[in-house]
Amino acid sequence: MTQPSETETAEASGSPAEHESWQLFQGNGERRAVPIPDAPPWRRFASVESDSAAEAATRGETAHGAHYVIGREETDVVNAAIHLRRPLLVTGHPGTGKSSLAAAIAHELDLGPVLRWPVNSRSTLQDALYRYDAIGRLQDSGLERRPDDTRPGIGSFLRLGPVGTAFVAEERPRVLLVDELDKGDIDLPNDLLTIFEEGTFEIPELSRLPEEQAEVDVLTADPHMTAKVKRGMVRCAEFPLVVITSNGERDFPPAFRRRCLPLHLGDPDEARLRKIIEGHLGPEALADAGDLVMAFLARRAVGELATDQLLNAVFLRRGGARLDADGLLKTVLHRLNADG
Repeated sequence: MTQPSETETAEASGSPAEHESWQLFQGNGERRAVPIPDAPPWRRFASVESDSAAEAATRGETAHGAHYVIGREETDVVNAAIHLRRPLLVTGHPGTGKSSLAAAIAHELDLGPVLRWPVNSRSTLQDALYRYDAIGRLQDSGLERRPDDTRPGIGSFLRLGPVGTAFVAEERPRVLLVDELDKGDIDLPNDLLTIFEEGTFEIPELSRLPEEQAEVDVLTADPHMTAKVKRGMVRCAEFPLVVITSNGERDFPPAFRRRCLPLHLGDPDEARLRKIIEGHLGPEALADAGDLVMAFLARRAVGELATDQLLNAVFLRRGGARLDADGLLKTVLHRLNADG
């Protein structure tokens, strides 16, 4: 019986000599200063050269929004919501692009970084509108000051949240993402009704100020940015473009649903999956992704999967992962539903 060659042994065992560019971590305890490859486009964040967090956020929104793939029927619903200034209530399986839709709208219409409100079981509308640091202001007022010191105004201790910032009067509307509203308190959708209908809310801490302080500059959810609030009332000039996502964990009240336009994003078919791969990784990525796409579709038919899992598999293969379709899918395409 012939012995395998060194090359065959390396291929079978996945040795560092054969996979040096792929196997960064080898599990042998040996310290090596290897270069770390670039992250996937959808996992890149602020760079060290960023002038501000706002600029980094803008680049991030552009990176995500520029490659969004959506059908004509879905774009019709989005356009209807824009014209009517009604919130979009977006549903669909995880990974179908519900949250990314907000970034796509902001990118195409050049409306700046998306204002995000990730909802959880402890979220309140008050926190999303504004926060007032009363303790900080009290502590500041108790400090001894020299005659030439200037005390910061109340606006330095009050910051608008993502929803509050979205309703600041501007010439062009902002995009507001209310992410996973169904995870919030059962009364939270009803709490949103008034502001969605009236486009205004009051900040009592400012409305109680004397007339000479009728106009106050307050901090906003945009880093290093302020907004003027007159007599404690925040009024929008243009109603924001609101994208509300839901994973269908519970239903919303009829009064809330009446004020929204429903949009369901279905699982992308083969043609759309190929467009998504091409948009994120380039046309050359499609050349050797055919078996991954077909294996993904077969696995998704019997269990819940997300599109970004397929992107992960294609990206790993392009990076030199010596795994076949089944190996890649077993690694990154784990089912999302509990019985998977």
